[in-house]
Amino acid sequence: MVKLAIVHEWLVTRAGSEQVVEQILAHYPDADLFSLVEFLPDHLKSFIQHKSVSTSFLQRLPFAKKHFRQYLPLMPLAVEQFDLGNYDVVVSSSHAVAKGALTRADQLHISYVHTPIRYAWDLHHSYLKGSGLSRGAKAIAVRATLHYLRLWDVTTANRVDHFVANSRYIARRIWKTYRRPATVIYPPVAVDRFRPARQRDDFYLTVSRFVPYKRVDLIVAAFARLGLPLVVIGDGSDRAKLQPLFTPNITWLGQQPDAIVADYMQRCKAFVFAAEEDFGITPVEAQAAGAPVIAYGKGGVTETVIPGKTGQLFPEQTIESLIEAITQFESSRQSFDPDMLHEHAAHYSPERFRREFSTFVDQKWARFQQGDGIE
Repeated sequence: MVKLAIVHEWLVTRAGSEQVVEQILAHYPDADLFSLVEFLPDHLKSFIQHKSVSTSFLQRLPFAKKHFRQYLPLMPLAVEQFDLGNYDVVVSSSHAVAKGALTRADQLHISYVHTPIRYAWDLHHSYLKGSGLSRGAKAIAVRATLHYLRLWDVTTANRVDHFVANSRYIARRIWKTYRRPATVIYPPVAVDRFRPARQRDDFYLTVSRFVPYKRVDLIVAAFARLGLPLVVIGDGSDRAKLQPLFTPNITWLGQQPDAIVADYMQRCKAFVFAAEEDFGITPVEAQAAGAPVIAYGKGGVTETVIPGKTGQLFPEQTIESLIEAITQFESSRQSFDPDMLHEHAAHYSPERFRREFSTFVDQKWARFQQGDGIE
């Protein structure tokens, strides 16, 4: 039996990348789990099957539970300290440094990449501006850290035998950053928990963390101008900036449990999404709930939303472009079939992910054992 290890950056919640880990563990229940830190609350530990997690020295550093991200400069060193020598196959689930884990030549390393490190590459300049790090001694230190991280990130691409990307969009970024090909296996989405209603209520919906790149501000501003009813679910660091923008037609519900989110998705007129995402789980969930998606036409969402059939895309990340898309939707929304939307979303089910990913691992391991698995 193949001995398999999974290396993940950090385990503190159950978001999109953690759902990938959950499904890999579902197929490989005997796999061992490694993570730089693990601060999962007890009620979330079921998704890792209550496994004991091997953590790095970052786990024991001061204030790590709340501020582990501040230890970014130490993360490359930390992930290299994992002793993975007892495993045949190492699967890294990587959006920062996990792919840098050390393996030997007789071990197969497959990296499922959610994204190359966004704040070191694509979002480098916007991250610095958004953090107020345009000038000064602290800005110089952060820029130097990110420069070092980019060098380390490119170098460690050579430690991976096979890359898997969560979308064609990320596969292109992997090629741009590492000059390595990647096989696309879309992440799992829990589509079966939604029951689409044919009779829709008269409100639009967005569900998001309140962070700058999600562009919730754009959505709120567009609906403030239109005066159409909008329900906003979510919270985050940008709350203080967003709250003053809410007009009487906009209802903010804060963070809500999954059951409440599903209920609103199953009843809303349409789901609005303005971010440039690597894949975008919530737009797929919305389609599973029978809600057409109005989304910014860049990133992974262009692979999951079919214009005119499951939603529509707006070409520019501006208020005017979004308003035009909403206005067009208002005149054509009767043409969207909730059952067809749900059927389309079913292509992204957890069962499909487990089947595709395990087949990929089995095939690469078989070739690796034969000595011809080198790309």
